[in-house]
Amino acid sequence: MPTDGVNIKRRRFLVATTSVVGAVGAGFTAVPFIKSWKPSAKAQAVGAPVQVNLDSLDPGQLLKVMWRGQTIGVLRRTDKTLGSLPELDAYLKDPESLESDQPPYAQNEARALKGEFLVVNMHCTHLGCVPQFLPEVGPQPFEEHWNGGFFCPCHKSKFDMSGRVYKGVPAPTNLRIPPYSFIDGSALVIGVNPEGAV
Repeated sequence: MPTDGVNIKRRRFLVATTSVVGAVGAGFTAVPFIKSWKPSAKAQAVGAPVQVNLDSLDPGQLLKVMWRGQTIGVLRRTDKTLGSLPELDAYLKDPESLESDQPPYAQNEARALKGEFLVVNMHCTHLGCVPQFLPEVGPQPFEEHWNGGFFCPCHKSKFDMSGRVYKGVPAPTNLRIPPYSFIDGSALVIGVNPEGAV
């Protein structure tokens, strides 16, 4: 009789231990399975929207961020810069951005939802180099009528402060404008069009 009591206790102990070990094993198995539902960091970097805080961006300053493996520039322009944009129309290939790649809401002189902020793909439309940002106004070795903008040192393409391409350079079109939208005026999201926009 005493042996049966010991066996029952042993069985209960073994059943309880096996259950606990099985539950822990199921947990270890479930964690990688559940994690596989979430996109990897690499997948998120490839396509996930990027949020940019605008509070610390001073007028005249350019902030570079990565989105889908591309360098995106966020430039805060001054009223003076915006006012000088029409002065360059005669020197530009596509001043009205009719042949360039941008969302419909950015097909304007400022090429922006809000004129103050230019959100632009920094890769030259010629061969993809990233142009230098040269905001200084005045004659340059590469351009007599320089009102600030982007200069590609690879093949000498030039773009104004709206990313519009100059005539007579290798780049065929203006710099691209990615989809983006604003959040409460203090941040923007690159990769998401404004609500209701196509």
